[in-house]
Amino acid sequence: MNGYGAFAAFYDALTEDVDYAAWAEYLLEVFSRHGGTANQLLDLACGSGSLSLELSSRGVDVIGVDGSADMLAIAREKSAEAGEDVLFLCQDMRELDLYGTVDGAVCLLDSLSHILDTADLSEIFRRLGLFIAPGGLLIFDVNTPHKHAVTLGDNAFVYELPEFLCVWRNRYSSSNGEVSMQLDFFLEEDGTYQRYTDEVRERAYAMTTWKRLLTEAGFDLEAVYGERSFDMPDEQADRWVFVARNRAICQRNGE
Repeated sequence: MNGYGAFAAFYDALTEDVDYAAWAEYLLEVFSRHGGTANQLLDLACGSGSLSLELSSRGVDVIGVDGSADMLAIAREKSAEAGEDVLFLCQDMRELDLYGTVDGAVCLLDSLSHILDTADLSEIFRRLGLFIAPGGLLIFDVNTPHKHAVTLGDNAFVYELPEFLCVWRNRYSSSNGEVSMQLDFFLEEDGTYQRYTDEVRERAYAMTTWKRLLTEAGFDLEAVYGERSFDMPDEQADRWVFVARNRAICQRNGE
């Protein structure tokens, strides 16, 4: 296994502490507080589908999009086991192409932090503007510069789980806020340990950059919250949650 194939096989175990049910409830509350509709939602970079299934179980019609076929294979299997009807599509975020519009979109677990170029982020936001209904909400979270510099930094972590051992080593670049992560997975097979390696890179952008990119793509930023809260994030926050509205409704009303 290599690339996302390796990571996909261990992803659910590594993220077992993520409370997807709480995230689903929080997202629906964000839609409610901001007057958004959440009948049909896009779960962008849905990974193995855990959040998609939580939203679907709450009556939301979900379209899950991810660029990893390995992740989506797991997502489809979990969906079938749960009896949830979720449409999963294998697409690069930069080439998002839906069959029509959705009420809104969510993108969680710092998925957009994996985009290392602002031109690519601009294209992702532009495409989201095409497929989110006029006035619909886009909710996403990202890693903060503080998280990359301090929490992740040049640190190393070891996760000893029943299924495998993971050694996670970071290299931080202060020049551009990037963190390069090498994840080595050690899995016992027939009395010996096999090593699988994956490499992930993420970039932390300044708040002003996110605001500019959203504005240029036709979104109005309504709020920035701390992780799964409705409070403004402080300087030590590891995660920002953005709530933006597709400005297209204003253009239509002005016609």
